[in-house]
Amino acid sequence: MTPKDVIKLANEQGAKIVDFRFIDLPGLWQHFSMSGRELTEGLFADGIGFDGSSIRGFQQIHESDMLLIPDPATAMMDPSRPFLRWS
Repeated sequence: MTPKDVIKLANEQGAKIVDFRFIDLPGLWQHFSMSGRELTEGLFADGIGFDGSSIRGFQQIHESDMLLIPDPATAMMDPSRPFLRWS
């Protein structure tokens, strides 16, 4: 799937929330969510900034600016909710 395909899927399925899931270094699930309206092609190229110090094992507070770059091939609609998610 391409970024355009993901955006089209989200719009066609009425995704209200986009949920990004990943595993931290100790192996625990982490995630953050954003409005489906914020899903753009630029997000796939530029990434999504987040505070890495809030995730155990990622970064110390003085080095905490991090980027998550979504892989469009892993996007899927949550079958039980109007969420587009990455795992």
